[in-house]
Amino acid sequence: MSTKATELRKGNVLMKDDDLLLITDYNHATPGNLRAVIQIKYKSLLNGQVGQFRPTAGDSFELAYLDRKKSQYLYKEANGDFVFMDEETYEQFHLDPELVGDKMGFIKESSSVDVTFHETTPLGVDLPTHVVLEVTEAEAAVKGNSATGVKKDAVLETGLSIKVPMHIGVGETIKVSTDNGEFQGRAS
Repeated sequence: MSTKATELRKGNVLMKDDDLLLITDYNHATPGNLRAVIQIKYKSLLNGQVGQFRPTAGDSFELAYLDRKKSQYLYKEANGDFVFMDEETYEQFHLDPELVGDKMGFIKESSSVDVTFHETTPLGVDLPTHVVLEVTEAEAAVKGNSATGVKKDAVLETGLSIKVPMHIGVGETIKVSTDNGEFQGRAS
């Protein structure tokens, strides 16, 4: 289905030059009595590159439809690929480390996540707003530092390293934001 440039919106995924482009910013301006100016910023879902272009109002684009499937993260292979399993069909598939980036630091083995597909090609992992992880390593708290808001380094069960308040110790479960990797509080 073809869509005009004036009908595109932020969040749409375009098929352009054998690539899938996620629109990250869309600006449509009509300055005075001049022609409309459309500015589109995008991120490639296949290679992660970002860029921008200016289509004319009459240009048409093909929209890509993405599918999300519940999948279980199984393990990381020696070559760096991450292996997932579709929870409905039990088929296994691999995700390249370049596609998932730093997101895997928030995912435990055997946990269930949404994986985005275009037709049969897996594109990436959709994370919840926060995850609950256990602290496996943390510096010991020093008496007197707790009132100043000082933070210390901690390593979580997935290997992710974050800053936590001084009162958090080894063995505690905490909430971590997947947007910025910051400590949100103890898990209840």
